[in-house]
Amino acid sequence: MNIVETTRNQPKEIFGWLTYDWANSAFFTTVVTVLAGPYLTALAQDDVGKAGVVINLGPFGSITSDNLFTTTLGASILLQVFLLPVLGSIADFTPYKKRLMALFCYVGVIASSLLFFVTGRNYLWGCVFLLISNICFAATNVFYNSFLVDITTEDLRDKVSSYGYAAGYLGGIIMLVLNLGLVNFADSVGIDKGLAVRISMLSASLWWGIFAVITFLLIRTRHPDRKIQSRSLVKLGFVELWRTLRELAGLKFTLLFLVGYLLYNDGIQTVILNSSIFLSQELFISKGLESDPMFLLGIFVIAQISALIGALLFERVSRFIGNKRTIIVCLIIWSGIVIFAYGFLENARQAQIMAVFIGLVLGPSQALSRSLFSQMIPKSRESAFFGLYEISEKGTSWIGNLVFAVVVGSTGSYRQAILALIVFFVLGMLILLATNTAKAIHAAGNLTPDEVKASGSA
Repeated sequence: MNIVETTRNQPKEIFGWLTYDWANSAFFTTVVTVLAGPYLTALAQDDVGKAGVVINLGPFGSITSDNLFTTTLGASILLQVFLLPVLGSIADFTPYKKRLMALFCYVGVIASSLLFFVTGRNYLWGCVFLLISNICFAATNVFYNSFLVDITTEDLRDKVSSYGYAAGYLGGIIMLVLNLGLVNFADSVGIDKGLAVRISMLSASLWWGIFAVITFLLIRTRHPDRKIQSRSLVKLGFVELWRTLRELAGLKFTLLFLVGYLLYNDGIQTVILNSSIFLSQELFISKGLESDPMFLLGIFVIAQISALIGALLFERVSRFIGNKRTIIVCLIIWSGIVIFAYGFLENARQAQIMAVFIGLVLGPSQALSRSLFSQMIPKSRESAFFGLYEISEKGTSWIGNLVFAVVVGSTGSYRQAILALIVFFVLGMLILLATNTAKAIHAAGNLTPDEVKASGSA
């Protein structure tokens, strides 16, 4: 066994890495995806009325109580596009990757915990706390994803990446079910639903911070191969970001894969972020019925459980047909899902079945893409490249959401909007088919998983 192998594939360190997905997914699932939006929107509407103006932007329009939450997420996404690649570049050439991950983790934990104190008319502070915590969540994932390369060899990366997503889905499910139980039975324990929501957001935030301690205790600091050339970290970040972009341009197939990933993952994120409003409109509102929040939350839980199973199931499939082919299979199923949603979805039972299929391909699409991309990155450039990769990760879809909004606005049909997303899956799949992953891995100076296995056997 060579030196590289003895510093990687350590069970304790891998366990510490997996624990972080378990930790931070609880925040994203409970706070960002489920509770913060309805809670902040309700506070704003109580203050200024439905569609009431919260902030007047003059010639640029206004932020209303109805779009306050989506505007907050949009602002955080815009800031992430500029911040994350720079942070990744800084981390690659300083010994501060673990420290930066811990810093952003606990700033995020503190910011999201402060949502507990948001009541009445101070909902704008809630938007500030949510914006900060969502940016910090994404920033930590840049460093977290890059640690996958540090702690595993290529032949174990699919497995570890998939187990990471599975751990995240499991942690998110547990925290979500507990919190939904508290919200639904708030009256039985003598508290109002507003307090129950605030306790739930606080508990998810503390879950993130407490379990992250295990990660920071077990993950070891790696020192960069190259010393800092600039005393200014900000200057270093921008200089190395420019270098990363030039380097990426020279890695033809790595760039091709990243473009394909940005397309199909944008489609995935748009489906997830708009699934609640799609189902609400098509199964309830369009039929003259009142939307059922508990049904929508149940759909989300079904998808999360199915995603856990899918991440583990398709990791085993990838052992036989390879991760590229497995991702393509998942994209074919994603295309089938949006076609079904457009032309055939009519009732709650069909929606539940669709949620199972969404979950089954959600986990492996992301887990196997992460591990495949990690093999195409030059050594000591992991954080910088994952800074670019993270732009289209959880909660950072913007092209797909724009297309969805434009189609709804021009046609008035949510079904046509969901069908329009098939373009992202088909284009992403075609680009992935054109990507020679073996050449991409070799061009980055790495070995394919099969070559690593063969060398280990030898």
